[in-house]
Amino acid sequence: MTVLPDDGLSLAAEFPDATHEQWQRLVEGVLRKSGKEVSGEAAEDALSTKLEDGLTTRPLYTAPETAPDTGFPGFAPFVRGGRPEGSAASGWDVRQRIAGTDPVRVNDAALADLENGTTSLWLAVGDAGLPAEGLGRALEGVYLDLAPVSLDPGAQFTEAARALLALYAERAVAPEAAHASLGADPLGHEARTGEALDLAEAAALAADTAAWPHVRALTVDALPYHEAGGSAAEELGLSLATGVAYLRALTEAGLTAEAAFGELEFRYAATADQFLTIAKLRAARRLWARIAEACGAPGAGAQRQHAVTSPVMMTRRDPWVNMLRTTVACMAAGVGGADAVTVLPFDQELGLPDAFARRISRNTSTILLEESHLARVIDPAGGSYYVEQLTDELAHAAWEFFRGVEKAGGQAAALRSGLVADRLAATWAARSKKLATRREPVTGVSEFPHLSEKPVVREPAPAPLTGGLPRVRRDEAYEALRARSDVHLAATGARPTVFLAALGPAAAHTARATFASNLFQAGGITPVHDPVSVTPETAAAAYAASGADGMAVLCSSDALYEEQAEAVAAALRSAGATTLFLAGKPGTAAAAVDEYVFAGCDAVAVLSSVLDRMGVAQ
Repeated sequence: MTVLPDDGLSLAAEFPDATHEQWQRLVEGVLRKSGKEVSGEAAEDALSTKLEDGLTTRPLYTAPETAPDTGFPGFAPFVRGGRPEGSAASGWDVRQRIAGTDPVRVNDAALADLENGTTSLWLAVGDAGLPAEGLGRALEGVYLDLAPVSLDPGAQFTEAARALLALYAERAVAPEAAHASLGADPLGHEARTGEALDLAEAAALAADTAAWPHVRALTVDALPYHEAGGSAAEELGLSLATGVAYLRALTEAGLTAEAAFGELEFRYAATADQFLTIAKLRAARRLWARIAEACGAPGAGAQRQHAVTSPVMMTRRDPWVNMLRTTVACMAAGVGGADAVTVLPFDQELGLPDAFARRISRNTSTILLEESHLARVIDPAGGSYYVEQLTDELAHAAWEFFRGVEKAGGQAAALRSGLVADRLAATWAARSKKLATRREPVTGVSEFPHLSEKPVVREPAPAPLTGGLPRVRRDEAYEALRARSDVHLAATGARPTVFLAALGPAAAHTARATFASNLFQAGGITPVHDPVSVTPETAAAAYAASGADGMAVLCSSDALYEEQAEAVAAALRSAGATTLFLAGKPGTAAAAVDEYVFAGCDAVAVLSSVLDRMGVAQ
């Protein structure tokens, strides 16, 4: 009998190591049972998922033979974090956004936020928020030596910065005690509005604030590119190009390279794709460290990051689900090493968030920090083979795009030539197809919609800046369909209705009936079906009782379609159904039906066509 040493860790050593080839053979066996005859690398490829930017998520990751050196937290290349202690000491900066034009109401919101968990404020100033002269009233009662302030000033960055700095002087806040981001972002403003601003003005502002060690004059905001439909690599590449343009302007204004790096803060979107968000923030630090190295300032390359939960993923229907999305995004931002995190309220896309929504957004970070202890481990994703590989691949994809922008003349030239707009539009078009076919589901909108939900009404928010790159949303195509249904409901007292003709026992029709029900509800169309199932003899009466608007869908197994589809279809047509769909493979019972709905069909096109046939106005 073998006596194992009592170290508590050696049991696994008694088993031989499995090889990659053995795992592949097991995969081959599973795939063979599903009818796929593939082997070796092809078997592994069959389980892989294609992502944007040419990236691929593989089903298995193991220790690579060679891996890029990620260094240590707080040291170049800063993949593992910009500070040695990470967020372990005090957590990330919980930064709450406040958008409003009334200084009194902004002040009320700011004080409530700071008293209940927020650690810094992000204020919209200028054309889309407060007037610069209203900053004093908006920050009344705020201890400016304790609460950092970040400005989002648009074109009025100089006026807003002067107002904030004057406020520091008025309240005797010492330069070393002031922590702020003044938010000058001329190229980001141009991306938003199409209005070109002078980089020299932003550089002059940075030169004037050089005596304030914790005040950063410029922000590299990548949200305009994310909100225009850009991918993670495009967001990173364009942020690098913008950052390099600002470095050039700052050094031309007389700042040293080290001082210039210290004047920049970067803002990125955090999405519910947690691993991609983690990898994006880690890759961003690595890439910026590479630029710092090329500029001869390697020690200054610790990128300061502000992560904001993605506006693109927020939905207007069933907005409560946004709380789940932003929780995952916040977690990913924290794990990815963001210095500051803003969780947008769940009702952000409906107008000015109410007090409940603001409380939930602040408490999202609080729970992750105080109850989940998420910040107690420095770079918790570090060492994960998948995260490290994804970080590396994303960094390479972003670097190639960045080089292309630089070859085109830099960020300003790329914006003005249409290169940026065209590239982002192509990316969004490809993603829109996934959304339309529900390959990328939107819970509560394209999947499991809630037609009877009560609308969430909010006070209108200040109009966002427009005129440049578009702002896209994942729910926009379905939102347009639902809006048509709303108009029909208001005019007639009922939503458009489709009859689901379920054939045979529940085991035969449940899956396809559930699929069809979700599909039509995504377009604001109410599905109605018999409590049990229909037969050729009962189909006509069931359809007549449903109140359907000329549409019916056959739902069952392929075998029952062969037996009953033609007879049921004939009965439905005799009862007034003008268009018959079949839930299943195209070609099944072809003589009986007009169209098909199936996994991967263009749901948006189908639903738009159905609403047209029902006479529901555009």
